[in-house]
Amino acid sequence: MKYYVIAGEASGDLHGSNLIKEIFKLDQNAIIRAWGGDKMQNAGATIIRHFKELSFMGFYEVFMNLKTILNNIEFCKKDIIEFNPDKIIFIDYPGFNLRIAKWAKKNNFNNYYYIAPQIWAWNEKRIKNIKANIDKLYVILPFEKEYFENKHGYKVNFLGNPLLDSVNRFKSLKKIDFYNDNKLDNKLDIISILPGSRKQEIKKILGVMLKVIDYFPNYQFIVAGAPNIETDFYKKIIKNNDVKVISDKTYSLLSNSKAALVTSGTATLETAIFKIPQVVCYKTSYISYFLAKIFIKIKFISLVNLIMNKEIIKELIQTECSKNNIIKELKKVLDLSKRKELAIKYDKLISLLGSPGSSKRVAEDIVLKI
Repeated sequence: MKYYVIAGEASGDLHGSNLIKEIFKLDQNAIIRAWGGDKMQNAGATIIRHFKELSFMGFYEVFMNLKTILNNIEFCKKDIIEFNPDKIIFIDYPGFNLRIAKWAKKNNFNNYYYIAPQIWAWNEKRIKNIKANIDKLYVILPFEKEYFENKHGYKVNFLGNPLLDSVNRFKSLKKIDFYNDNKLDNKLDIISILPGSRKQEIKKILGVMLKVIDYFPNYQFIVAGAPNIETDFYKKIIKNNDVKVISDKTYSLLSNSKAALVTSGTATLETAIFKIPQVVCYKTSYISYFLAKIFIKIKFISLVNLIMNKEIIKELIQTECSKNNIIKELKKVLDLSKRKELAIKYDKLISLLGSPGSSKRVAEDIVLKI
C-alpha cells in the first residue's frame, strides 16, 4: 500500500519514524511519502518537506508566516492527489493537518490521526472537524480517552505512549562513555538545558536559563541541540565557551544528567521517563502569551503535571521565569531528599502511560485493519 504521512515538528518526526519502521515490518511493499525530518527519512520514508520549514510557534508567529503556511497547504493537496495514497496518516500538527484532513475526506481518502490534537487545551470546536473527517484517532495521553469518549461521544484508540518505545530502544543500545566521547569534565555532574526545537522559543528562553550558571559552580551545563538547528545559532546566544552544545543526543544527555531545565512540551515527559528532576521554564512573545491566556484553559503547561493532574514539577511561566526563581527551584530539585520523593511520583506517571510497544500496535491497526 501507499502511505502519506504528515508531521510538522521534531516530536512528530520521532514518533513518525518509529511508526514507519513498524509499517515496513508489516507491509514490505509499502511506499511512504512524508512531511517530516531526518528520523523519518532514515526509517525509509521519502521526505518532500522538512519540518524545519514548517515550525511556527505562537499566534503572532503563525500570523506573520501565514502566506508560507497557505502555500504549503496548496502544495500538500496537489502532492497527495499526484501520489494517490491508500491511507493518510496525520501526526499532531493540528493547525495544518486538520485543514488537509477536511479536504482529504471530501476527496475520498482514508484519514488516520496519530497523536490527537490537544483540543482539551484550547479550540475545542475542532471536535466537529475530527468527528466528520478522521476515520481513526489515536491518543497517547491516558486522560484523553476519557475526554474524547465521555465528553464528546467519539471513540478513540489509546494504545500506549510512543515515548516509552523510544526510551526503551535507547536503553537497549550499547552504552558509550558520554563524558569522554564529548570531552566533558569528569569531575562535574551535568545539568542539561532543553530549550526546545524551534528558533523562536530558543531565542526567548535560552538566555534566561543560562543566567543561572555562575550560581552552580559544581556542575557543568550542557545544551541539548535540536537536530534541525545549527550549533552556531546556539553559540550566538550562549557567548560562554564553558557551555557546550551537544546536538541530536538528548537521550544520552538526559541519562547522564543530575537535573534539567526544560521548556514545555514532549521534552518534559521524556525527562520524567528518564527520572531526571526538572524545572520547566517557558517564555513566549507578549502577544502570544496574552492570547494564550484568553484561549487556553488548562491548569498546567507540562505534560507531566497534566497527566498527573497536579503539580509534581515546578513550572515557571513568562514573568515567573526569572533568574532568581530558576536558581531557587533548581536548588530544590538537586536536593537528595527531594529527588527520592520525585522518583516515586515519576514511577506513578510512567505506569499511567501504558506498556511499551505502542508504535507496533498503532501500525498493526492502520495496516491490518480496515
